[in-house]
Amino acid sequence: MNPKHTQVRLNQLGAYPFERLKQLFEGHQAYPALTHIDAGAGEPRLPLPSFVTDVLNENMSGFSKYPASRGNLPLRQHIADWLTRRYGLQHVDADTQVLTANGTRESLFSVAHALVNPEMPGERPLVMMPNPMYQIYLGAALTCGAEACLLPCVAENNFAQSFEHITDDQWKRTAFIYICSPSNPTGWIAGQDYYERLLKLADMHDFYIVADECYSEIYQHTPPIGLLEVCAHLGRHDFKRCLVMNSLSKRSALPGLRSGLIAGDAGLIERFAKMRSYTGAATPLPLQQVAAAAWQDEAHVQQHLQVYRASLKAFFDAYADPNCSVPAGSFFVWLPVDDGEAFALAAFRQQAVTVLPGAYLAADAIDGNPGSGYIRAALVDGPEKAAELAQRLRQVRA
Repeated sequence: MNPKHTQVRLNQLGAYPFERLKQLFEGHQAYPALTHIDAGAGEPRLPLPSFVTDVLNENMSGFSKYPASRGNLPLRQHIADWLTRRYGLQHVDADTQVLTANGTRESLFSVAHALVNPEMPGERPLVMMPNPMYQIYLGAALTCGAEACLLPCVAENNFAQSFEHITDDQWKRTAFIYICSPSNPTGWIAGQDYYERLLKLADMHDFYIVADECYSEIYQHTPPIGLLEVCAHLGRHDFKRCLVMNSLSKRSALPGLRSGLIAGDAGLIERFAKMRSYTGAATPLPLQQVAAAAWQDEAHVQQHLQVYRASLKAFFDAYADPNCSVPAGSFFVWLPVDDGEAFALAAFRQQAVTVLPGAYLAADAIDGNPGSGYIRAALVDGPEKAAELAQRLRQVRA
């Protein structure tokens, strides 16, 4: 690739959301009379699951060995077993339909480079994504030479990742689509009908579906349906055209483990595995042992879920705004404000609270930035802190 082309692609990327937040706060101080509450990053701060230390200590010798980029087969088998249990699947082949990943961030970025052909004849390929979004999607699309096609997620449509306005010509140019369910940042959850319509379109126009299911175990009522689950319901047991990504960062509150999964269509898995064999992405063997234990244990997941539910309830009880409701999924609150950036700065200065301006999680579109009138707050410190966060946010004057 021409280095100039690479530089141009990188120059299309703005600063990452947390770098922009750092720049916003530069020269300002948090209100000194209050203890700082960091609700900006989606970093779970719950106690480690009880098995982590013992498993790690028992496998320290694994640090002296190179790990395989695919992940060791026992871990992939535990992941396949979890997928089968969680989604009621008949079978997932650990050898051909599963890879390990260094968290979802790595896999969600690199998948674009495995699935997009930037030199295809005609117009540039499209990568579709929600707007607002996890910014990794946008970075992946631009750096692999594709054009980002933004799907608006707005209150008028219950924040659904809407694609009704997409034309046949756009679908024909599409390499793949990112789906995030439960959504970061809005908490929207895709239903079976949604996935079924999308699969029909994928078959008709020859594109792939990449589902970010990182928040699948954090929900209010019914466990969210997954893309592979819908495939199985339709008799698509080969998961053709589909890949899912998930991780232990949110499910097990182990963001520092950097361990996740990639699963689905065996042909796409093989393509992805080949690319990753060159990039060198591999999880150290002792961490794979911890990951294997985490995928086998549901007790800690249920404990975490109760904390997240209690945190959301405590927040909205204290916030007491009839225009705001508990999200269906994730541990984020997506709060409407007049100006997200102004509100975030005021919250930092007046209440020693860090939240993320919604515009930093979205891209500018023809009709504006759909995140500009929101802030995102992560409820990752338990119910007591969630209630205090809500009380402080109510007092912000921006």
